[in-house]
Amino acid sequence: MELQTFETYLSVNERQIKDKMVVIIDTLRATSVITTALYNGAKEVIPVAEIEEAVNFVKNFGREGYLLGGERNTFKIDGFDLSNSPLEYTKEVVQGKTVILTTTNGTRALKKVSANDDVILGCLLNAGSIAEYIAQRNKDVAIVCSGTEGKFSIDDIVTAGVIFDKLNKYLDFDSDDLTKASYQLYKPFSNDITKIIELGTHYKNLKKQGFDKDLEFCLSIDKYNIIPRYKDGVVRVIADF
Repeated sequence: MELQTFETYLSVNERQIKDKMVVIIDTLRATSVITTALYNGAKEVIPVAEIEEAVNFVKNFGREGYLLGGERNTFKIDGFDLSNSPLEYTKEVVQGKTVILTTTNGTRALKKVSANDDVILGCLLNAGSIAEYIAQRNKDVAIVCSGTEGKFSIDDIVTAGVIFDKLNKYLDFDSDDLTKASYQLYKPFSNDITKIIELGTHYKNLKKQGFDKDLEFCLSIDKYNIIPRYKDGVVRVIADF
């Protein structure tokens, strides 16, 4: 088995991920939001790239049973029910609902790999479960970091390093240089992951805008034991994991 990591979704082409399991990471904050929503009982999450897609979806299907969520420039979109804060996706709000989500980075990363039929979503909240699932499948894996506005983002690559570390406990595997680098970046900070991630531009921007509680929440490791799977344009939990 080989583990390959891409610094952003823009660096991926279909040939490189063909026949591989793909793990999409957007720790701050889209995959953390989706994982939290599904853990708290959302029926499904439908990621879309553009605001207009989300609005047109509920125009066609009605508002009952649906929630509009997402952000632009980190803030809630006018007219939407929820922002891109995982703290808003509580059981009381999302249980039994379909969430239509659009974000600047994460949902676009999902769209980029939508032709692949084996896509799961990872973040720090479920890193251990992702590693366990990869080990069970023992299949070549492409980790795709969403990045921030097309650029490398420390939070995503450190999350890849956490997954690498946890996977190492299950089996031996090959990896490319960026995957090894993600682990080397993470390992010195394994006892306090915030110290490395807080150096990142994306973290600093979110903190400056007052999202301290979101940051603390998203940097919690192994809070959930679920695997969100993206297939046919919809994210649902893999049952019986």
